[in-house]
Amino acid sequence: MIRKEKLEELKSLIEQLKTVEVIKREIEEKDKFLKSEAYYFKLNNGIIIPREKLIKGSSDGSAVIVMPVLETKEVLTVIEPRVFTSLTVGVGFPAGYVESHKNETIKHAAKRELFEETGYATEKPLIDVDSFYQDEGCSSALNHLFIAKNCFKKSYQHLDSDEVVKYMLFNYEELFELENLGYIKGSNSKLLLEKSKKYMEV
Repeated sequence: MIRKEKLEELKSLIEQLKTVEVIKREIEEKDKFLKSEAYYFKLNNGIIIPREKLIKGSSDGSAVIVMPVLETKEVLTVIEPRVFTSLTVGVGFPAGYVESHKNETIKHAAKRELFEETGYATEKPLIDVDSFYQDEGCSSALNHLFIAKNCFKKSYQHLDSDEVVKYMLFNYEELFELENLGYIKGSNSKLLLEKSKKYMEV
């Protein structure tokens, strides 16, 4: 059973971060983060299919998702706005894009995103859980799932100017209750949570 005080703290954070108004803005094509490229796919059997490929920033949008586990066995969970969901606040694990234009490795990206979003770090090797294409019909982005064990607080958060991230600690078992209650709804975090059972001692 999830601790009542933890659930109340989460509800309070969500209430603080809820979107109260969405204002459409104009943006020049060159400044757009999301762009698309048009292609024809010519198949081996001669069929030609038109497709569009989604580009995110200066890369394909490959990302990392990290489940940070402390020595106490508690798990760091992030709460952040900027999401297009009914709740307008996302609850899940630290995540972000691989900076492929800087030749960043996926493991470096995972450690960087963990540190930037929470100020936590680990000296242990990351556990490479799985990888998957989130939307292969219009994107070549490959998402990578990691578990970071023995995490410790190293510094304050290092967030982008337009980034708001809060975080909380939950027992591992409480995460599944959060998912059942509808707080964890993102496919990245849900998949990592399910896949983590193989690597977590409960």
